[in-house]
Amino acid sequence: MDQFIIYFFLIATVLLSGYSLILFKVENKRILKLLLAFSGAFLLAISFLNLVPEIYGSHVKNIGLFVLLGFVLQLFLELLTKGVEHGHSHSHTHEHEHDLDYSHESEELHVAPLALMIGICIHSFLEGMPIVEKFDPAVQHSLAIGIVIHNIPISIVLMSLFLASGMSKTKSFVLLGIFALMTPLGSLLSNFLSRSFINSLPIYFDVIMGVVVGIFLHVSTSILYETSEDHQYNRQKFFTVIIGIIIALLVPLH
Repeated sequence: MDQFIIYFFLIATVLLSGYSLILFKVENKRILKLLLAFSGAFLLAISFLNLVPEIYGSHVKNIGLFVLLGFVLQLFLELLTKGVEHGHSHSHTHEHEHDLDYSHESEELHVAPLALMIGICIHSFLEGMPIVEKFDPAVQHSLAIGIVIHNIPISIVLMSLFLASGMSKTKSFVLLGIFALMTPLGSLLSNFLSRSFINSLPIYFDVIMGVVVGIFLHVSTSILYETSEDHQYNRQKFFTVIIGIIIALLVPLH
């Protein structure tokens, strides 16, 4: 039952975040940057506080190679997504600090929708694979909370890109729904494999978690670097990052 509660929140967060863009019809770029900064800080803190200690106490020698693999894999995925995972919206319009109308007349999609969906779905699917019910619930919950918070700004950016490309609201929402399902599907695959085929389950878990940690480290550091103006932080963003780290400290380690 606990797994299905996690799946519910993973799916609902994506759909509600995307729908908020349709409901309010505008996107405040300042708020989006603060959301990204918060999610990046939270992901980075969760990785170092909860996930990295877990994998480095693992049964796998040279686990760092799998962390590095995840980092490089995320670089490859960004050839398809153009950095949507850390908030790139790729518009021709100038960034203003006020609300901007996301109509397709004002913005143009700079990445092929099919490539974007393939890349972002692989990214999301991989993130779900370490959520296996036979392992430490605290680690699973830390990972799930990180994914949920990370998916809020991603969903807003995705929906804005779909609408900016001229897609209908219905088609945009369907594509967002497909993205929402990817993390639970990754978890379901791992749970199926753990019951059916995998003899050395702890090794599988540590390897896939290492890959996901590498992805998290790439995405979180990219977010923190790129949400700054000319790569410099103002006080608002700095305190947003600190709040993200403090909240991550409150997530139970055991």
